[in-house]
Amino acid sequence: MQTSFFAGMFDQNADQWARHEPMILSDFTARPLVLQELAPVTGMHVLDLGCGEGYVARLVAQAGAQSVFGIDISSEMVGRAQQAAANGAPCPMTFKSGNATNFRGFPREQFDRVIAVFMVSYLSCAEMTEVFRTVRSRLAPGGRFIFTVPHPFLPYIRPQEKPVYFDSKGRDYFAGVDESYEGYIWRRDGKPVAVSYMHKTFADYFNALAAAGFRTLPKIIELKVTAEHLALDRAFFEGAVGYPLQLLFRIDAQ
Repeated sequence: MQTSFFAGMFDQNADQWARHEPMILSDFTARPLVLQELAPVTGMHVLDLGCGEGYVARLVAQAGAQSVFGIDISSEMVGRAQQAAANGAPCPMTFKSGNATNFRGFPREQFDRVIAVFMVSYLSCAEMTEVFRTVRSRLAPGGRFIFTVPHPFLPYIRPQEKPVYFDSKGRDYFAGVDESYEGYIWRRDGKPVAVSYMHKTFADYFNALAAAGFRTLPKIIELKVTAEHLALDRAFFEGAVGYPLQLLFRIDAQ
């Protein structure tokens, strides 16, 4: 993983990610579906890989989790998550700075729920497989793993304009695997936020899950702009109507 590059990117843009209400496009199109598919979380111990400044972790805590442990490669983002959790969290919340591909300082042997909200996006295929192996070893029987990524078709079908895009730089769908694609995702207040991801094909995600030892097919949701989004703010969302924006994978442990 391009550790220093991604850590630096998030350290530098921490202010633009900090929020206490939905603001960024994916806060509307992706994160509510994470909470929906994660349910029930009441009484659950939750591991948040790539927790950022703790936005989703706080939502999970508010939904009734017994504890939340998050790690992120950006120390600046982790600091913000710790600060927000210190202001009266509904359950014990702990955040550590670390690399998910080799992190070993987990406070528990197993977790009931594991989430990786756009964290896998920043990993190569090999690194993703290692993280999936860690998840499988840490996932309690009957547990659930959910991760989200940019839709792999998006850079090839969407123009470079708001509210979200990635630049393939002319690379084709297969030749671009494990290459970094840069772009922007917009906030409702009009501010663009720099984003990047390591391109992967659909098959890469399935192959990595199988290599990590998962033996059941994941549930997949292609995330998009809905009629409810348009009713909320047509001017903001209408530019993304009809595009597959993100993917959500849900894997239930046997």
